[in-house]
Amino acid sequence: MKRISIVVGTLVLVLGAFAAAMFYYQNQKGQERTETAKTNSASLVQFHSPSMGPADAKVTIVEFFDPSCEACRAFYPYVKSILAENPQKVRLVLRYAAFHQGSDVVVKMLEAAKIQGLYWQSLEAVLKAQPEWAQHGNPQIERVWDFLKAVQLDVDKAKRDMENPRLDAILKQDAQDIALLQVNKTPTFFVNGKPLLANSPDALRAMVLQEIKASYP
Repeated sequence: MKRISIVVGTLVLVLGAFAAAMFYYQNQKGQERTETAKTNSASLVQFHSPSMGPADAKVTIVEFFDPSCEACRAFYPYVKSILAENPQKVRLVLRYAAFHQGSDVVVKMLEAAKIQGLYWQSLEAVLKAQPEWAQHGNPQIERVWDFLKAVQLDVDKAKRDMENPRLDAILKQDAQDIALLQVNKTPTFFVNGKPLLANSPDALRAMVLQEIKASYP
């Protein structure tokens, strides 16, 4: 019995030490991410970045997303609900993190749709149909056009606009900002320049509400 007690006690100590080490590591990484975002704050928003919400909103959510990313698709309704609940106080800015195969092409499709004033309609169509075209390792990029036709996109014009070097420049700029901000997964969120450390809808909502409270006393 005494030996069992010693073993159990040792195990508790080991687990406690491991938990403390993990807490320290996560806290350290969080501080590093916060400092990186602060140092490179000018890289969070670019003039070309799509945005939703009033330009003078005091709370800005910046989301680095990939149109092929399942988690980005899952987060999107929650982000929209936050905007709907705070229509005059919160703005969303989207940045591209085209990590998956073929995502760079889909980004160009979305940017071509923006030229026609159909960006947000096209984004929703792309995300809704994501399971049908974004199979990892075998994306069916050409199928995306079928879903974009449903929002009345002029596909022929969009294909021509995709050849504009400006779209390549957008992808290049976003890739440079990803490197500076050390974004390595999607979605990655920043709220008023501060990184979201716990990647969950509830954590995002709580952080936004905290910033609203601070910005609109």
